[in-house]
Amino acid sequence: MTTTTADSRTAVDWVARARSIGESLRPEVAERDRSGAINAAAFEQLRASGLVAALVPVEFGGGGATHAELGAALRELGRHDASTAVAFAMHSHLVATQVWRHNSGQDASAVFGKVAGGAILVSTGASDWVGSNGRAVRVDGGYRVHARKAPASGCEAGTVLVTSFRWDEAPGGAQALHCAIPLSAPGVRIEKTWNTLGLRASGSHTVVLDDVFVPDAAISLARPADVWPPLLNVVIGAALPLVLAAYLGVADSAVELATTLTRGRTDAHVYQLAGEMINAHTTAADLIEAMFAGSRNLRFANTDDYAARTLSRKTVATEKLVETVRLAIETVGGLGYSRTCALEMHYRDIHGCQFHPLPRAKQTQFTGRVVLGQSPLG
Repeated sequence: MTTTTADSRTAVDWVARARSIGESLRPEVAERDRSGAINAAAFEQLRASGLVAALVPVEFGGGGATHAELGAALRELGRHDASTAVAFAMHSHLVATQVWRHNSGQDASAVFGKVAGGAILVSTGASDWVGSNGRAVRVDGGYRVHARKAPASGCEAGTVLVTSFRWDEAPGGAQALHCAIPLSAPGVRIEKTWNTLGLRASGSHTVVLDDVFVPDAAISLARPADVWPPLLNVVIGAALPLVLAAYLGVADSAVELATTLTRGRTDAHVYQLAGEMINAHTTAADLIEAMFAGSRNLRFANTDDYAARTLSRKTVATEKLVETVRLAIETVGGLGYSRTCALEMHYRDIHGCQFHPLPRAKQTQFTGRVVLGQSPLG
């Protein structure tokens, strides 16, 4: 669905597009939860709908969606298919990071061109974080790389691996080298290692790089490997609102199902539990909305303080998302514990939000250090 705004630019209803895709995916979700098989066709639908390139500015061939608009689309997709929504959020946050760079006067045209052409980006950030991993050996014209990157959500449907690797022998000390590698490159393979409690169909397997050649021209950033990099402040601010929006859709679905299943009951304890469920859901939704507002449509300041505040909101929102689905099951009663009810799957899926950077204990140390005037890293 599209409309024409007063400035003659086309406005797209991204939520409607996400809803259409989500509704088409929903009949297969339970079976894919049992089998653990990613829905690769879903990513073809995301390409065809324009959602893959929604965040790319119009002048680079994309949809020109705002950060919050794509968040709303991910939330809608999460209501129908959590695994696809979370895997797609991994692609989307990488694009959002490039939009921030573009808004800050940096050249992101190469990535925009790939995404506008249909590329699906696969992130290894959760396994790399500050120090990165793997082993790089300097050779003529580039590096030979050996690494295992896990989890890499959506890797079976992806085309480009956005990653980093560690070069311990760098002059002056170990470096983390950032690059993008085609998943079709020689020496790149996928090992199907993803076998988890929830988000079972997200395809978050291990990408193995076995003596992969990475040319010098592919290195986008070289930085000290064990010093907090400003890049991660940007990734935190760009990524976490989008990631949590996908999980908020799971909580939305749980609340909707719980209220449907208990409507008409008059037990006092059901009223109590339903009210507690709504309190938790409202708190999570408000915090995620605040994260998008704070991002200023990917024009936020690259500071440790902003990253620390975003991470604090992420931790509290995560706790409330999990609490929402737990209370949805408690409100419904024993049926919610049965695998015949979607609430059981929602409860397993929602726990995935705890493991995106940073988990609660690491976040509190990060935020505590920043608020006391220290570097985020000890």
